[in-house]
Amino acid sequence: MQIKLLGPFIARENHGSIVPSAAKPRQILALLALRAGGVVTAATLMEEIWGDRPPHSAPTTLQTYIHKLRRLLERAMTPGDGVPGAPADGWTAGADNPHAKEVLVTRHGGYQLDVEPGAIDTQEFERLQELGQTAFVAGDFAGASTLLRRALALWRGPALVDVRTGLVLEIDVLRLDEARMTALESRIAADLRLGRYGQVLSELAALSAQHPLHEGLHAQFMAAQYASGRVWQALQTYQRLRTTLGAELGIEPSAQVRRLYDAMVAADGSLDVELPAGPVPRAALRSAV
Repeated sequence: MQIKLLGPFIARENHGSIVPSAAKPRQILALLALRAGGVVTAATLMEEIWGDRPPHSAPTTLQTYIHKLRRLLERAMTPGDGVPGAPADGWTAGADNPHAKEVLVTRHGGYQLDVEPGAIDTQEFERLQELGQTAFVAGDFAGASTLLRRALALWRGPALVDVRTGLVLEIDVLRLDEARMTALESRIAADLRLGRYGQVLSELAALSAQHPLHEGLHAQFMAAQYASGRVWQALQTYQRLRTTLGAELGIEPSAQVRRLYDAMVAADGSLDVELPAGPVPRAALRSAV
């Protein structure tokens, strides 16, 4: 089975898609896939579908949705269509096939989706991101950049872009978006440590425009501009960030970003821009190290 959640929802078994067309079963399968290998309680599934006011029929309706998902699973697992004597729809009416029950498992209080390791793109993203962050902390910036690029390449658009999200999935999607941004910042930090200033300038220009309130990306943009000899542009980037933060949120840039700016101004061209083991850059004078 292959399941992709980082973009449009795709879930395929050997012989076809198992993504339901109906919205609620689609939500259930997406939530089970995001938490594959662990039990998702019936209460959590009902909260996702109906919020904090489930109807009296919610437990029975949820069981019906699970039956439908198992039937989709069995249809994809068994090439029954077109075989003489086989049911036209690929399963035995009114019953869950035991093979599907081994994939979508009933547990005490809930359900669990059991799939092979590496079958779900979110799990592969998290694995590569963790390896990349570990390489960064160890000082292997080339390895970190490669691993984090592989992790980010799994994204095909916003997570679950074609799935309606309820109270539970919405939080999971926000968590994934934050993890994606962290991986992106760390990958750029690794590239900056490798001296790839010119390679990230255009990328950071676009990212800082897309995220006008994101201090980490602006600090990285400043660092890349400064290291490329574009001092006045780096200072302009800071002033633009400061103006936007003041107008939108009524705050000043963080102390870390202010120190980067002050060091750039005071160093008069001799500043050594360094990047820590994390996504937000810092600045330090060589004489202060």
